[in-house]
Amino acid sequence: MDNVGITVGRHSGAPRAIFFGVAALVFAASATVTFVWCASMDAMGGTPMSGGWTMSALWAPMCGRTWLDAAVSFAGMWNVMMVAMMLPAVAPALWRYFEAVGERPAAQAGGMTVMAGFGYFLVWLAVGALVFAAGAQLTALAVAAPALSHTAPAVAGVVVVIAGVLQFSAWKARWLACCGNVPSCGHARLDVQAALRHGLRLGQHCLCCCGNLMAALLAAGVMDRPAMALVAAAIAAERWMPGGARVARGVGAAAIAVGVVMVVRALTA
Repeated sequence: MDNVGITVGRHSGAPRAIFFGVAALVFAASATVTFVWCASMDAMGGTPMSGGWTMSALWAPMCGRTWLDAAVSFAGMWNVMMVAMMLPAVAPALWRYFEAVGERPAAQAGGMTVMAGFGYFLVWLAVGALVFAAGAQLTALAVAAPALSHTAPAVAGVVVVIAGVLQFSAWKARWLACCGNVPSCGHARLDVQAALRHGLRLGQHCLCCCGNLMAALLAAGVMDRPAMALVAAAIAAERWMPGGARVARGVGAAAIAVGVVMVVRALTA
């Protein structure tokens, strides 16, 4: 993503403080809702499966509810979770977009930035729909085929290892190097479509950059709160800390170690 043609308005500390203050409040609210949601799902329990793992009630409709109800509920909570996980990583990029349209009135620039954020999380909502469909199918197969269920923990460990290996790849380095730049918005047009397209491009870039880490989270357990927090911290750190490439490799090494432990435990269980 190049940043050719971006027009950046200079803002004093007050707009920046307001922007990141609002972002912090949104993050705190979404994190709280996510924590309560995960706790409620834990309280509901799950179904013990062959292989020593538990199938969460997340992937099937509860008694008296339809698959559509389950999908809508999952999509809503998935997006709240994505806000909690991804806002720390994307907030600096949204601030840069605000600066890029900052020569307009602040209220209009703020509205367009909100629309760009909506487009960004719309990408993750689409990912959530695919995740639910895949998760529901895989859990149904695991119920129908105990042999397949028995291999699930080892397969999950392999996925985490692969995610870790990708952290060392040129593909990862290329996408990570782009994170310091905003997709080109030129002399940003102040309209809904332009802001929405900008957010969609930002979301697509983010998906390419951190999709492997999100896959590792799904393999480790999407309801696992410590894993969720660690992945969110890793995604933000590798983007915005100095020496992001080194941070990414450190994250990759940790993921490989965790994945190997998961595989060994599965094979020796």
